[in-house]
Amino acid sequence: MGLLTRSSLGFVLMVLMQSRTVAFTFMLSTSVTHGGITRYAILNATLQACKEQALQQGKEFVEFSSLQPKTLTEESLVAACSSPDLVKGFKRTISKIRNRNAWVDIYRVFNAEYHFDDESFLKGRDLITNGMSIVKASVKQQNYETAREKLGEILHTLQDFYSHSNWIELGNMRPYSNLIKPNSKIENIADSETCRSCVGNDCTNNILENIITEKKLTSGYFAIFSSSKPKGKCSHGGFLDRTKDTDPKGGINKDSTTSEHGNLHNQAAGIAIAASTELLEDIRAAIGDSEFLRLMGFTQKSVLCFVIDTTSSMSDDIAEVKRVTASIIDRKLGSVNQPSEYILVPFNDPDFGPLTRTTDPNTFKSKVNALTASGGGDIPELCLTGLQLALTGSPPQSEIFVFTDANAKDTWLKSTVLALIERTKSSLNFMLTNALSARRRRSGERPHTDQSNFIQLSNPLNKIYHDLAQASGGQAIEVTKETLSQATSIIGNTIAASLVTVLQAVRNPAKAETFSFLVDSSLQDLTIYITGNSLFYNITNPSGASQSSDQTSGDVGIIQTVDNFQTVHPNIADVAGVWLISMNSEEPYTIEAFGKSPIDFLFDFVELSDNYQSYAVLNSRPAADGNLTLIVSMVGGDTVRPTEVALIGASNSNAYNGTLKEVAFGMYLATFDSVPAGGFFVRVTGMNTSRASNGLFQRQSSIQLQTSSIKVTAQAPESLEPGKTLTLPFTVTTTGSGGNFSISVSNDRNLTVIKLPSSLTLEDQGSANGTITLPVPGNTPSGSEITVTIEAAAPGGKDFNYAVLRLAVAAPVTDITPPVCEVVSINANCLGNCSLSSWELLVNMSDSSGVGIQSVTIRQGVGSLNTSSVLDQGVNITMAFYTASCCFPQVELVMVDAEGNVGLCYKSLVNNGAQHHPVLPTFMWLNLGIILYQFMQL
Repeated sequence: MGLLTRSSLGFVLMVLMQSRTVAFTFMLSTSVTHGGITRYAILNATLQACKEQALQQGKEFVEFSSLQPKTLTEESLVAACSSPDLVKGFKRTISKIRNRNAWVDIYRVFNAEYHFDDESFLKGRDLITNGMSIVKASVKQQNYETAREKLGEILHTLQDFYSHSNWIELGNMRPYSNLIKPNSKIENIADSETCRSCVGNDCTNNILENIITEKKLTSGYFAIFSSSKPKGKCSHGGFLDRTKDTDPKGGINKDSTTSEHGNLHNQAAGIAIAASTELLEDIRAAIGDSEFLRLMGFTQKSVLCFVIDTTSSMSDDIAEVKRVTASIIDRKLGSVNQPSEYILVPFNDPDFGPLTRTTDPNTFKSKVNALTASGGGDIPELCLTGLQLALTGSPPQSEIFVFTDANAKDTWLKSTVLALIERTKSSLNFMLTNALSARRRRSGERPHTDQSNFIQLSNPLNKIYHDLAQASGGQAIEVTKETLSQATSIIGNTIAASLVTVLQAVRNPAKAETFSFLVDSSLQDLTIYITGNSLFYNITNPSGASQSSDQTSGDVGIIQTVDNFQTVHPNIADVAGVWLISMNSEEPYTIEAFGKSPIDFLFDFVELSDNYQSYAVLNSRPAADGNLTLIVSMVGGDTVRPTEVALIGASNSNAYNGTLKEVAFGMYLATFDSVPAGGFFVRVTGMNTSRASNGLFQRQSSIQLQTSSIKVTAQAPESLEPGKTLTLPFTVTTTGSGGNFSISVSNDRNLTVIKLPSSLTLEDQGSANGTITLPVPGNTPSGSEITVTIEAAAPGGKDFNYAVLRLAVAAPVTDITPPVCEVVSINANCLGNCSLSSWELLVNMSDSSGVGIQSVTIRQGVGSLNTSSVLDQGVNITMAFYTASCCFPQVELVMVDAEGNVGLCYKSLVNNGAQHHPVLPTFMWLNLGIILYQFMQL
């Protein structure tokens, strides 16, 4: 669509998700973007899910005014539905879906069906319905990131229908529901000429009268490199469309208020909001409210993820993992800090996995308790393979804890793990108990305990673990078997969803340096981690009190030491203000300062289209030789605003400030014309205007980031079919010197790459193409995902880059017919006091595929539901018996079959089953003008 502005406040905004006419340009406007439409639809659908879930659980719910979207924000919705700790995960998900929506305008710009251009209605509808099937199947397999990406894509296509077709010109005031129903026809597509030339710049009447009166459906033709189009057909229009100058001249798009049909932009945007909500409601009905909220990131507070070596010498470590698991679960069970998800990945050699993922703490505890230490053989184990699986299977920004007493056998996966760290922004924390220089893995012999003679901390074989921990902002803690239990306190400290980082630093090689960081009054439970050997430092708090590292207790706080790992717990009264840490150590060290706060930021590197009309989030490192661009989203409410975004050198703390512009509600574009050499962090400083005084805050990314002179380009297909083989072309480009570039490909499913060039020869500033071939096993469940990482390394290995692709696996859908219901009987006696009487409903439900109904749930109504299955002439029939108080005279039952097709069974005693549009709240159909007026004030 066009551009959503807060024009009443005079903010300078830009179009983020605009289809190819006015997109991503800095200007004042009153148009609505794809991003604004998507965000509001998600907020509305999530509101309905929260409200219905609260109703079914008998809980109170804070009602929002349907016609005042201004009051409906991520923060207000989370406050009404659940714990404030969920805001970051919710915002991250909305950003993910919005960003993927914008991606379509860069990587699918020439595909007419993605935009309903060129009258490609059938192909466009297939993209939407097939995409919905992938979303539902992915959620069923708990592959939420793949589901979110696909959801963003299909929402873009759906929204474009209302801007690019003549649906609005035909007088329609509701969404075209057939676009999300694969068993419905797309009717009355125009089969003749559709437009006349505009009169100068006036295109308001360029659609032919017979097209309007006969309700013929058409859309504009669009081309950048050619001016040809079928005779008499409408053009899309806009400054990029060359067909607009071919008779009939002009266009019919409603992408912005300044488009050829811009007078209808607000109507198109309003119905696009309703249509997007309708699609989300169908998905919600298919997967259920709990899974829908999980898909929206609305339940992700924190994740407890363990990657555990299970070879024979690990019996003590596994026992400690069991103890820690039980302690955390028992302590946090039922509290707001209880992890929302538990993940376990065991590994040894030659086995690894499987990945266990559950929301049930008792299930996780039983899985951990079932671990045993056995086997082994040679010392190195497949630690990085286990990490690869954990990184691809965990939610973004997870804290992952690795337990091993062995060096890594699969060191060739180091760059793959680095790539996944950068893409997921997850942190790795290693608990390393291989302080001894040798051990007998097969026999399980316990290590010696004479530490004075035999212990060698900073085992050189652990360097790869230290490198990965430093890159991810985590810790590599080297301890003995006996001191492991003292170090595991880190796990309890770092599994809170509201954790924020205020300082992250790595010095390797070491150097004397003083670090400063600002702690604001919203930050609680400040904790400082310092890792290294022979540490010596001095900490000064905001009141001026100091304490050296050799004082376990002092004026600043308490310092706990476990081998190479130290934790500083400051005194509570001295938290807010500027802190100083003066390091004077000769060996490498890391520093991390963090705490709990509702204020934080999210960020992604993006590439802009050549005409700055749209953007796409990078799935690789950004380019080293050009401008670097970040999209930054603030967390904490509309009183939180950044004043500066900077890139901080990881080795020297040099700051490179960016140019900052607000581009949408709570979103900012930061551009940099120079970047630090080597690794760097992102730091945001800003102001919280809700604070009467000293509202300044500082936040920093925990992971290290890097640029590259290499670019790897590859695009994932729509989906993969089980039993088929993927052929995936890719391109490697360099802006530096040429030579022989090594190529490697890995995946998290341990699938064998059939064909892979081991290297590509590039000229200076040149490029070369390659192809990989990957078989998909026939028994791969629909909804699975395969994460493929393609890597290219420059000669000598000093520079490398990658492309990380999430490939969705989807079996062909053969059943596209939704279940149906038939009322068998209604018994109601609702005269008098409604609370003293009840009514009953009996319905038969069936599915045309013959497989039967997979689930029946109540989406509207307060009552009890019982179901039973019977076989009637070879057809599975589900009998549903519903009872409710006469105070609740309406019910809507949702029926879902095995393919995720949704059928609705609605009955009301009030209107005796009159026609009902249950998918959308009534307000979405009415008063679109009022909705849009208030929506434009966001």
